[in-house]
Amino acid sequence: MLVRTGTGEQQAEAREGAEPVLFLKPSTSVTGHGDRIAYPVKLTDRVDHEGELAVIIGRLCRDVPKERAEEVIFGYTCANDVTARDLQARDGQWTRAKGFDTFCPLGPWMETAADPADLGITTTVNGDVRQHARTSELLWDVPSLIEYVSSVMTLLPGDVLLTGTPEGVGPLVRGDLVEGEVEGVGSLSFKIT
Repeated sequence: MLVRTGTGEQQAEAREGAEPVLFLKPSTSVTGHGDRIAYPVKLTDRVDHEGELAVIIGRLCRDVPKERAEEVIFGYTCANDVTARDLQARDGQWTRAKGFDTFCPLGPWMETAADPADLGITTTVNGDVRQHARTSELLWDVPSLIEYVSSVMTLLPGDVLLTGTPEGVGPLVRGDLVEGEVEGVGSLSFKIT
């Protein structure tokens, strides 16, 4: 299961309401480092990149207090929450826009020793920096996200939480090379086809 906590304006609105925005991405959206992302041209006119840190859950858990969140984390990896932005706006909910096959590249590996409190996140498209921020700027830190999500649902080993994306999300076109780096975790790249 992939759980995402919203980005940009949605996160700012969520913070005002004191709760993160949650949505699920299907397992069929997951793809790996170096893979190709299929642009569903018949269904959408705008596909955006959203680079972010991913948290991998290591054990069955429910109602985890943030002070104990580290006990349920197995590791971290890089993620990109690829989104059909026009469908997100049109549908009024996010499942279709974020759920296409290949719309969740993860990798290139899992880092078990990272401290998620203040890591740099950078996304480039064809070598141009589009996003750059630090995890210390997230509206919801990793322990708070785990506490919140686990109050709603049981988390299983292998579940992935995407933590939010910096400003600078933007459209992609076929042929674009997207590279995302999370400091101390790794670099993830994929191409739009």
